[in-house]
Amino acid sequence: MKTPSKTFQDLIVWQKAHQFVLSVYSLTSDFPKHEIYGLTSQFRRASISIPANIAEGFKKRGNADKARFLNIAQGSLEECRYYLILTEDLHYGDTTNVNNKIEEVSKLLHAYRKALLNSKS
Repeated sequence: MKTPSKTFQDLIVWQKAHQFVLSVYSLTSDFPKHEIYGLTSQFRRASISIPANIAEGFKKRGNADKARFLNIAQGSLEECRYYLILTEDLHYGDTTNVNNKIEEVSKLLHAYRKALLNSKS
């Protein structure tokens, strides 16, 4: 039997979301300087929101409350999907690696939220 996670950092979904943020920072570091207060800032803030909401939800008591924070993380993830499309369309960089990471986080986030909502407590 798997032991419960003691901290949010034990969660695979948080670990993968954190790796996604690091890849967003790497991708956006090469964006044009005129985007620093535009796309660069928005993309980074939305990406940070994903693991931040997973972390915040981790300590909430009820599963419905935890699931609400995971849903907020899902919203930020979808925002990042759009920023990836925009990055491609503006030819600001290769998004292949970041797209792969966001897909993985999306699947894990969906599964974790579903498991929470289907469990008791």
